[in-house]
Amino acid sequence: MTVSLPLVVVLGFFAWGAVKFLGVRTWIVVLIALFGFGLSHTFLAPAIESGTRSGVGVVNGSHD
Repeated sequence: MTVSLPLVVVLGFFAWGAVKFLGVRTWIVVLIALFGFGLSHTFLAPAIESGTRSGVGVVNGSHD
């Protein structure tokens, strides 16, 4: 069985877990999310997207 989840959902679960179980303050999670949105509009965005896609490809592996 294959389950496909968007990366944002997985990161949302991590953020929720960090707030719930690790005691990370909610405002820190919001600040990091806003930093990510701001960073997505810079010249680094293509490099970040490429690195994310490569990382997902490594985790998924090849299914020949």
